[in-house]
Amino acid sequence: MRHRKDHRKLSRTHSHRKALLRNLVTSLFQHERIETTVAKAKEARRLGERMITFAKRGDVAARRHVSRFVHGDDVVRKLFDTVAPWYAERNGGYTRIIKVGRRLGDAGETALLELVKTPELREKLRKDAAEAEKAARTAARGGKTAKEKGAAAGEAAAAGAGAAKGEGGAGATGTATGAAEVPAAKKDRTPKPSRGEKFGKKGIPMAPKPSTRARQRGKSGD
Repeated sequence: MRHRKDHRKLSRTHSHRKALLRNLVTSLFQHERIETTVAKAKEARRLGERMITFAKRGDVAARRHVSRFVHGDDVVRKLFDTVAPWYAERNGGYTRIIKVGRRLGDAGETALLELVKTPELREKLRKDAAEAEKAARTAARGGKTAKEKGAAAGEAAAAGAGAAKGEGGAGATGTATGAAEVPAAKKDRTPKPSRGEKFGKKGIPMAPKPSTRARQRGKSGD
């Protein structure tokens, strides 16, 4: 009988179970909501709420203790700077488990493990996200407008320089343009010999054939 056994082994060894729970708790603080089985969610909830309690203390010893369990400095920084202030006036109950049914395959009972947020906190986060998105759009629009203004100024400067050059050397430029517009006569190109004329069947260069006069001399014996 499992008397005085307050945790689940999850069919894993000690090291495997510890690594699994560390990953679950890190993902919970990183994404603020994870989906897993009910047994894993209940085990991860115990450790997750303990890490939030340490983060509410905020001292160096608590930060070092959390850093030994939670992966990633950015996640630890988010836990201390963002998540912990949400529960400054709340004693426990930082997470909730919502059962979502059984998954396909092994029919394991799954659940959502998420951080508890009050309606006021949700509204504040929504407004902050909307303001950040608006600021990003404004910055992107301002950068695009600056690029368009710069391109227009460059085109105007190029047009002014071209007009000045045209007024200064109109005669020479016109003569050069007229000469350039006359199409050049195409040079007569002799056709290149084919590969069969250059090389034999095995790629060996063939000797040039003698002329008709030379062949006649050879036949007559001259």
